[in-house]
Amino acid sequence: MSQKLTLEDVREQVAELLYEDPAELTDDENLMDWGLDSVRIMTLVEKWRRLGVQITFADLAERPTLEDWWTVLEPKVR
Repeated sequence: MSQKLTLEDVREQVAELLYEDPAELTDDENLMDWGLDSVRIMTLVEKWRRLGVQITFADLAERPTLEDWWTVLEPKVR
């Protein structure tokens, strides 16, 4: 069973890695344009796996927006 993870948690964690204000990251922006790279994506994958979320690097790298990530993550955190 995974710990509850919310869209706002995801936004805050991504913003922290990018040294940005979470309010600046909109749901539909390409996070690669903000400087998110594969190392940072793997950091998030490992963090979320420790919470019990079954997620892969490919799940996130293929669709690098908060909106798309949440579509993948939400069913896994219920």
